[in-house]
Amino acid sequence: MTTTGENHSAAVTGPWWWERRRSAVLDVGLALASAAECGAEGITFAGDTGVPTGVGVAFGVVAGASLVLRRRWPIAVVLISIAITPAQMGIFLTVVGLYTLAASELPRRIIGSLAGMSLLGTLIVTLVRTRQDMESGELGFAEGFIPFIAITTSIGLTAPPILLGLYVGARRRLMESLRERADSLERELQLLAERAEERAEWARNEERTRIAREMHDVVAHRVSLMVVHAAALQAVARKDPEKAVKNAALVGDMGRQALTELREMLGVLRTGEPTPAAGGRHGSVSDVMPLAAVGFAAAAAASRAVDEDGPCLAELDELVGQSRAAGMAVDLSVEGDSRAYAADVEQTAYRVVQEALTNVHKHAAGAKTYVRLAHRGAEIAMQVENEPPPEAGAGDARLPSGGNGLVGMKERVVALGGVFVSGPTDAGGFRVSAVLPAAVVAERPQGEVRAQAPSSVQAQAQSQEEEKEKEEA
Repeated sequence: MTTTGENHSAAVTGPWWWERRRSAVLDVGLALASAAECGAEGITFAGDTGVPTGVGVAFGVVAGASLVLRRRWPIAVVLISIAITPAQMGIFLTVVGLYTLAASELPRRIIGSLAGMSLLGTLIVTLVRTRQDMESGELGFAEGFIPFIAITTSIGLTAPPILLGLYVGARRRLMESLRERADSLERELQLLAERAEERAEWARNEERTRIAREMHDVVAHRVSLMVVHAAALQAVARKDPEKAVKNAALVGDMGRQALTELREMLGVLRTGEPTPAAGGRHGSVSDVMPLAAVGFAAAAAASRAVDEDGPCLAELDELVGQSRAAGMAVDLSVEGDSRAYAADVEQTAYRVVQEALTNVHKHAAGAKTYVRLAHRGAEIAMQVENEPPPEAGAGDARLPSGGNGLVGMKERVVALGGVFVSGPTDAGGFRVSAVLPAAVVAERPQGEVRAQAPSSVQAQAQSQEEEKEKEEA
C-alpha cells in the first residue's frame, strides 16, 4: 500500500524507486523466479530455433529478470512479455506484469490497449502451437477444439491478472482517499480545537474586561464620593458640628452601599447561578456554569449593583443629588419627552454620567458642572461638561486615578453602536459626550424593562461572538 500526501516522503525507506525494503525484496524474489522460468524455457527455445543453448538460456534469464522493474516501468515489463510470447516463455512474467499494470495509476486506455495486445499475442501463439502439436500427434484432440483451446488459454492468462489488478488498484485508491480524508478531518478538528481555545481565551478576556469595567463604574463612584465627603468632614468638623455629623452619615451610607455592590459582584464570581443541567446544586463556576453563563451572570449582577433592578435614567436626579451633597455645583437639564428604553441603553447612559461626575470629583473638585440629557427620535444623547476648577484648597481630596474611566465609557458606548467623544474645552474645562441608538420599549413598565437586562447582555455577547467568527472566516 502506497502512501500519499504529507506522509509520502517519510514513508520512503527502500532503495532506489521502492518505497519500502520489503517491496524491494518481493520484486527481487519475483524477478528471480521469472528468470529461472524463462531460463528453463530458453533451452526449448534454443532447440527450436537452432541457436546455442547458452544464448537461449541467457536470453530467457535477461527477459525474466526484467520483472524487477515492474513498479517503476510496468509498461516496459508488459511489452517485454508480449515480445517473448512467440518464444513460448514468460508466462509468469506475463501474469505478474499484467497485474502490476492494471493496479497502477496509468490511464485505462493504456491498460486496455496493452491487455488487448497481450491477449491477441497469446491467442495467436496458442493457435499455432496447438495446431503444430496436433499435427505432430502430441495432442489427440479434434481440429475443431483448436479455437476453443486457444481462446480459453489466452483469456485464462490475461483476464484474471487484469481483473485482480483493477480491484487491488481501486481498493488502494479508496484506502488512500479514506486516509487523506481522515488526515483532513484530523487537521480540521485540530483547527477547530485551536479556534475553540482562541474563542475561549477571547471570551475570558472579554469577561475580565467587562467585570473590571463594572466594578470600576459601580464602586469607584461611591468611593470617590466617600473620599470627598471625608475631606469636607475634616474641613468643617470643628466649625460646623451639625454639618459634620450629616457628612459622616453620608459617608457611612455610601460605604455600606459600596460594600453591598461589591459583595454582589464577588458572589457571582464565587458561585454563580445554577443551570438546569446542574440539577439545582450550587458549586464552583467551572463545575456548574459554562464560561458564557459566568459572563451573563456577572453582567446581570453588575446591572443590579445600584439597586435590585439596576441603574436607569430615572435615577439621574438621585445621582446628581449625591454629587450636590458632596459640594459640587451641578446643573441638570433634560430635553424631550422621557421614554422607557432598553435596559442596556439606560444602564449605559447612567454609567456614562456617573463616571463623568466621578472624574469631575477627582480632577476638578469644586468646578461648576452641567449635565444635559436629550431624548431624540431614534437616539438618546448625554453630555457632562465642567468649568475650570478653582484653586485647590485645604479640602482638596486628592483622589487617585487609574486612567480607566474614559476607556470604560467608550467601550460601553461603542458596544451598543453609539458614538463617544471626550476632551478639554476652550474655556479650560472638560467635556464628555455620548450618543446612543435608542431602542424604545413602548407601553412597558420600567421594572419589566430592567428585568430583561441579563437577556439583553446575553444577546450582546452572542452578537459579538458571531462578529468574531465572521472576521476569522
